[in-house]
Amino acid sequence: MTSKLIACAVLACVGSAQAATPESRGTWPQKPVRVIVNVTPGGGVDNVARIAAQHYHQTFGRPFIVDNRTGGGGSIGVELVARAAPDGYTLLVCSSGVVTTAATRPQNYDPVRDLQAVTILTSAPYLVLTTPSLPVTTVKDLVALARAKPAGVSYASAGLGSIVHMSAALLVALSGTTMVHVPYKGVADAYPAVVSGEVNWMVGAPVSSLPLVRSGRLKAIAVTSGKRSALLPELPTIAESGFSGYDVRGWFGMFAPAGTPRDLVNRLHLEAQRAFQTPEVEARMKAEGTEIVLNTPAEFGAEVKAEYERWQGLVRKLNLRL
Repeated sequence: MTSKLIACAVLACVGSAQAATPESRGTWPQKPVRVIVNVTPGGGVDNVARIAAQHYHQTFGRPFIVDNRTGGGGSIGVELVARAAPDGYTLLVCSSGVVTTAATRPQNYDPVRDLQAVTILTSAPYLVLTTPSLPVTTVKDLVALARAKPAGVSYASAGLGSIVHMSAALLVALSGTTMVHVPYKGVADAYPAVVSGEVNWMVGAPVSSLPLVRSGRLKAIAVTSGKRSALLPELPTIAESGFSGYDVRGWFGMFAPAGTPRDLVNRLHLEAQRAFQTPEVEARMKAEGTEIVLNTPAEFGAEVKAEYERWQGLVRKLNLRL
């Protein structure tokens, strides 16, 4: 056989092998798919994961099994996906804490290097919340109070290095003030501290804080997103209060292991759009103060990288030791 014929034969074999992959034949998935959720069942992340999993099951005809893998502050579930084969049979649905945690303390995964972004499913700004009796109605007022009383204003968080801690710390850093950070074990402990006045303010998610705001037990003075929330249009942004560039949102997103085939990632993104763009799901998310996003894998990947670098920079600036 001539060298030219041998080369042609090799190329034909390679082409056949590529054509024989399940993804290129359109037969993925051929077995159940595991959807890792790195928190306990019943919360916001778990709920959106189950919306996606149910739709995928109905669309692809194979089970998409939600597997809640907790521990390590959510890191155990993320590590499972980061180490999984990039074949489409292991997915991750998690919160933006996957980026914050990796930026603030050493982890066995890198959210940019080890995970393939699929899409942000839902997103919501956080709220700046104060004790009702605190004599402030805007972020400008809060900053002015902190400047008048150095180290005399305190803020609560759900733990050192948590997203609500870093969101508040970013405001403190941008304002050039000194405020006392009081970390709690979670928001369930932090909210009562601010309600009672034990601590002056905090950053909190709408889904958990709005009932307290509506009952008058907490006062909301701003949203943390770069633009006003369509669901809470009466609240100004922190940027509007003079801190240009401040933009923090909490999101629930979907990832696959790095190296997952692009056509498969695009299929997951397309079907996620179909799952969440229904009247029933849209009404449910609106009631929870959450917006449906569904950006592209490239857009989500760029956002993850930018967030990771921003939080790493803040950790260095504040010289945090977590």
